[in-house]
Amino acid sequence: MEFFTHLEEILRLKLPEEKCQAFKAFYSSYLSDHMYMDHSLSSVVFDEPSYTGYCQLVSPTVVLKRKKLDTDRGKAIFLHAIAHIEYAAIDLAMDAAYRFKNMPKAFYDDWLSVANDEVRHFELLQQRLRDVGSYYGDLPVHNALFEAAYRTPILHERMAVVPRYLEANGLDVTPMMIDKLKQLESDSKAQKMIEALELILKEECDHVFKGDVWFKYACDQAGLEYECYFDIIEAHYPGSFPRKKQLNVKARQAAGFSCGELKRMNGEIECS
Repeated sequence: MEFFTHLEEILRLKLPEEKCQAFKAFYSSYLSDHMYMDHSLSSVVFDEPSYTGYCQLVSPTVVLKRKKLDTDRGKAIFLHAIAHIEYAAIDLAMDAAYRFKNMPKAFYDDWLSVANDEVRHFELLQQRLRDVGSYYGDLPVHNALFEAAYRTPILHERMAVVPRYLEANGLDVTPMMIDKLKQLESDSKAQKMIEALELILKEECDHVFKGDVWFKYACDQAGLEYECYFDIIEAHYPGSFPRKKQLNVKARQAAGFSCGELKRMNGEIECS
């Protein structure tokens, strides 16, 4: 089985269940060394996300707001938004392994491991959606994560934007989401949602760390200073730093961010 050809086939799959099952079979074969890599193959640039036609795509500005978590409808909106992030992240992790050729084997090990985690996260959130009478594809979604990948075909930019910016932002906001759910002490559905988010938070920290490792690797290979991170983020997301929003300093440092970087993001934080 040729690695890149088969991974491209999975990336093209439209149905979530089909994609998840195909990836799990692929990953099992990869771990068993039942495939080879032809690095001479060119990578396709996908011009639309794989969930086009399965989900209704809308602008991020009109996606339903996450509120009223004490109702099943409110929980469904909340869970669907998170499930969409995790589903898009499956493609993003696979695309990293598919797109960037001639990398050390550890690179492919890392991003397939991330994709495997994202599949598990998505399937867990699908269970929580069923708890409240919903499912992935039931509500409109945006394609902001796909656009981020589309705009970053160069390795150091991809690693800066996807794991080190977008996923790292999740390290900041997920604890706040958990705190909101903890206010619903007698709500068993909310407690199951908390368990899911706590698992995701823990494993997303590792994903950001992997992104940090390969961002720095790519910078070293290109002769770039690590501070180029801020130029990249400013180019794609102008005005992102400095910010007033709270940073999860402990998680970000565990994921590879230096104290100097964190102070540049928010000069009011304390770190060492």
